[in-house]
Amino acid sequence: MRIEDKNAVYSMDKNNKPAAKTDLPARLSFKTKDCFGGQIKCENDTLETLDFNKVNPATGPVYLNGVKPGDVIAVHIRDIKVKSPGIMVAAPGAGVLGDMVSQSQTLMVNIENGVAKFKDIELPLTPMIGVIGVAPAGEPVPCGTPGNHGGNMDTTLICPGSTLYLPVQVEGALLAIGDLHAAMGNGEIMVSGVEVGGEVEVTVEKAKELSLVNPMVVTENKVSIIVSAEDLDEAVEIATKEMAKFLEQNTDLTLNEAGMLMSACGNVEISQVVDPLKTARFSMPRNVMKKLGVGLAF
Repeated sequence: MRIEDKNAVYSMDKNNKPAAKTDLPARLSFKTKDCFGGQIKCENDTLETLDFNKVNPATGPVYLNGVKPGDVIAVHIRDIKVKSPGIMVAAPGAGVLGDMVSQSQTLMVNIENGVAKFKDIELPLTPMIGVIGVAPAGEPVPCGTPGNHGGNMDTTLICPGSTLYLPVQVEGALLAIGDLHAAMGNGEIMVSGVEVGGEVEVTVEKAKELSLVNPMVVTENKVSIIVSAEDLDEAVEIATKEMAKFLEQNTDLTLNEAGMLMSACGNVEISQVVDPLKTARFSMPRNVMKKLGVGLAF
């Protein structure tokens, strides 16, 4: 099933009309616009020229038949195809360096032969999904804001070959995807990665016997709990405590032992520091999780 980018939403909202409905498991393809909604056509188009009501569109949502609040869905990311050119921006007041920026600038980044050409520098493509989530149970959340529903987590681990687990808050989940990047560093410190439109292929299924409060992503090498909060300290604290609880509940480790193991081989990592909420994650090596017998569909 292919979901076209004409089906765009700007908030994750339980009242959004589904673009499609499907039984699970399902293989889905989402065609997406770039985070600027296609408004930037050339380097003369800067952030000041944009209609911000049309920024950060997500394609969807898709209603998942039989999925209920309290369930967890597994989104297996099969492939991400990105369009050229990519777009990057700088603007006064935007991002970590915003107070150092005196003039806005837009840079078009050509993408070909597996690289993004940043001026004369060739950057290998590392496609990932910036916005992916389900509808929150409460008030609508703009697609540019992350939370326990997912949203604009800007997490580089959400890439081909990974599986994102999302806790469901409303009937049918209402899954939506957007804001692709051809390349992005952890933090996304200048507000944009190499922003692109493109297409995402995923397989979605219900995760059995799994309970989560916040999203979890599993890659070839690590298992990470992703948390967004008002500041990084809070996000790190919540992600760390949730990983400790997860280990205590799903392994033979006591809380003390879980914490010591996390301190020995786990890592606090930053996803992004530029959105209305900041996003961090606590990651454990996947081979260690396997040895502990953690019940995830690896």
